[in-house]
Amino acid sequence: MAETVLYDLTDGVGTITLNRPDGMNSLTVEMKELLRATAVRAAADPAARAVVLTGAGRAFCAGQDLREHGDNLAAGKGLDETVRRHYNPIVLALAGMRKPVVAAVNGVAAGAGASLAFACDLVVASDKARFATAFTGIGLAPDSGMSWTLQRLVGRAKAAELLLLGEPIKADAALELGLVNRVVPADELAPAAVELARRLAAGPTVSYGAVKAALDFAATHDLAAALEREAELQDECEKTSDHRNATEAFLKKQQPTFEGR
Repeated sequence: MAETVLYDLTDGVGTITLNRPDGMNSLTVEMKELLRATAVRAAADPAARAVVLTGAGRAFCAGQDLREHGDNLAAGKGLDETVRRHYNPIVLALAGMRKPVVAAVNGVAAGAGASLAFACDLVVASDKARFATAFTGIGLAPDSGMSWTLQRLVGRAKAAELLLLGEPIKADAALELGLVNRVVPADELAPAAVELARRLAAGPTVSYGAVKAALDFAATHDLAAALEREAELQDECEKTSDHRNATEAFLKKQQPTFEGR
């Protein structure tokens, strides 16, 4: 059997592919455990200076595999602690990487699948992509960070509408709402996402990680605390070769070359 999650490293870009196309990349326990391990691997891989998350086949990720979930309900296991054991660690691994993560959304992203995309730093979507919160459609609350990410992307009122009504959102509407950064024709998705990731992989990796850390901290702290955190992160970045070399290149009117350290 093929692995349900694949990892490839090329030209500084680590690509994680959800690889269960016959099931629209819906997430089983085996797949969730492998996705978590792969996200941790990508985060720790010094050769991967940017990461792409995408899906094989016609879907990005349809969320939880409901057949497996139905079996758990029938066996009296309920959610079987999957939110805490699987989804939460996966989202933290993706969002917490000190390197940029690009979601390449090739088709349906529903429920936890949409949450995975929203946890990434940048989202490039195919014009055939569709997003759906989906949780209330099966009588559940949001998970995988959607209550946190969605309202930060579109505001509380729109987030409440999307979560309560669960109506699917086409790619062009997702772009207007700010759920995605770019929409491209379906046959251009992979090269567009890889080009963006390679651009990021050639940049100042520590600086990018600091940007993510600063935004996350400022989202839940006051201005004074955010200013202090910025100062701490600047001190970290100042010590990097990339900062020193780029400053020297600027003074010499040259283009900097970043090494990611």
